[in-house]
Amino acid sequence: MKNVLIPTKLEGIAKDILTAKGYRVTQDSKPLEELVKAFPETEVLIVRSEKVTPQIIDSLPGLRLVVRAGAGYDTIDTKYARRRNVDVMNTPGANANAVAEEVVAMMLASARHVVQGDVTTREGKWEKNKFMGTELTGKTMGILGMGNIGRLVAKRLEGFEMKLLVYDPIMSADLAEKIGAEITSIEDIFAKSDFVSLHIPQTNETKGMVNKKLLGLMKPGACLINCARAGIINENDMREIRKEKKIIFCNDVYPKDEAGPKTVADIADLMLPHLGASTVEANTTAAKRAAEQTISYFEKGITTFVVNKGVPDGLNEKYQELAFALTRLARCYLGTGSAPHQVETSFYGDLDKYAKWMQGPIVAGIAPEFDLYLDASDAEAFLKDRGIVFVNRQPDDSKKYGEAMTIDLFEGTTTIKKVSVRGTIAENNLMISRVNDFDKLYLEPNGNNLFIEYKDEPGVIGKIASLLGKNKINIVDLRAPQNIGGDRALAVMKTNVPVPEEMLKEIKELVKAGVVFNFIY
Repeated sequence: MKNVLIPTKLEGIAKDILTAKGYRVTQDSKPLEELVKAFPETEVLIVRSEKVTPQIIDSLPGLRLVVRAGAGYDTIDTKYARRRNVDVMNTPGANANAVAEEVVAMMLASARHVVQGDVTTREGKWEKNKFMGTELTGKTMGILGMGNIGRLVAKRLEGFEMKLLVYDPIMSADLAEKIGAEITSIEDIFAKSDFVSLHIPQTNETKGMVNKKLLGLMKPGACLINCARAGIINENDMREIRKEKKIIFCNDVYPKDEAGPKTVADIADLMLPHLGASTVEANTTAAKRAAEQTISYFEKGITTFVVNKGVPDGLNEKYQELAFALTRLARCYLGTGSAPHQVETSFYGDLDKYAKWMQGPIVAGIAPEFDLYLDASDAEAFLKDRGIVFVNRQPDDSKKYGEAMTIDLFEGTTTIKKVSVRGTIAENNLMISRVNDFDKLYLEPNGNNLFIEYKDEPGVIGKIASLLGKNKINIVDLRAPQNIGGDRALAVMKTNVPVPEEMLKEIKELVKAGVVFNFIY
């Protein structure tokens, strides 16, 4: 009999399912800090937005599993839980339809002035002319992020006959065509859409990404909807651009889910108290899945939705990091504006038997929103949803690469563009040994790495070094592997600071480079 603590207002179906299976369940909405003191024998925690900190975990010596009844688990210290041998699980997709419908509700409410119209009419006013609206039909909808929610938003809008522009780092063109969407750049979405909806995670890369540059591209009077994460939008930039563009801003997410003044109050036309997942159906589905996954975990050993998995015995976890780093490099080389349609891998030596443990890190290297700790089944489902083929080749160990791996990304249907990278671990350090035909690179991918591929001719490296020097950027290390028999050359310069975007363009023009990018790791 397992002791389960549910310190939140979760639909009773979770308690009913678990109790019927013989679990001892306590459900109470008191503060979690109080409940863990009262029930120190707890082995399973089922939470919603409650913070599960190292202190909470340490207060429950018998804790084995934390289940987030919902998708996002940023309120749970997953790394500390792993160190304490506690698995953390979520219920992805349970809230997706609720959030998608909320997006449509916000679009309609903002387009037809539903909230303001109700308020003034109740006051006895008749401001019909003031609230002239606009129709959704025939307009352009831009969706950033085509995961569960993004795809459902597209589906729910089918009846409005809108043009769909979408951005997803790994969605295939074939899948986009099936749902009637056009894959384009983030800049195009902001420039061409009448409505833009955000469905991307908040990471170091996406924090503040909706900034002055993107907002400045928006049509006057266009609508931006954020039901993702608060930190994605630079509020000060929104404040500035909104004055000029009269952007309509609908918001449902905040840095903290709590009462009190909100920093976006002066710029949001519509504000909701994080109601995205607040439907009876979503709550019931999340509760049901949380209970069923708990039972499957203990009775069948099913760990499909565990988000902080460890590594199997015998595998140095550095190799998972290597798989992630190599894939990220290949993704940068391919171009972040391109979407790979196929991934092929080869794992040499003893690594081949751990191939499935590399799939999660590889997919995380392609798509920032995919969690590094998820496993092969999660990775396969993620790729399938986006129409991407994954092939693990039989390794040729006669090449004597030792414990190494090769990761290839393919993009395009008629004209195929391929990027191939190989790497290994040397003296416990990540080592990139080959990129395409440029062998013996032997690069540690730490710090700021400037990659330039160009037509091989004398003096090119000197020109680049001179330009960097003029801009007070130091070259810490230089690698220039040869492409034997070819007319292309590669230079990789490790710099003391990242090279600014404008300078990348200048370098590209200066040496007529085919590929120029920063790889920061």
